[in-house]
Amino acid sequence: MRPVLPGDVAAAGCALLALPAKKRPGAMLEMLHRAEAADRYRRALGQAHPDWGNGSLGSVAMSLPRVAEPFLNDPDYVDCMLTVFAALKARNDRRGRLIRLRS
Repeated sequence: MRPVLPGDVAAAGCALLALPAKKRPGAMLEMLHRAEAADRYRRALGQAHPDWGNGSLGSVAMSLPRVAEPFLNDPDYVDCMLTVFAALKARNDRRGRLIRLRS
């Protein structure tokens, strides 16, 4: 997956906000999987994935239904952003453990 920028996080949060709360964690994991797959596709074929874009989290989120970005004091949006950040942290923690195991 490509490096995550603030716009990627906002787009993912808006995509999660379009879903019922119970579906958000699974949808976030699916976005990460799609971004990773799209990045592998981009590196292998030299072009963006036709459905999921260039391998960024934002390009995957933009391919999904989403709501307009609310203000950051919207409690439901804050919950969505926390879901995004928790998933990114868990992904980075897992990758860090794998790198240490390989060393």
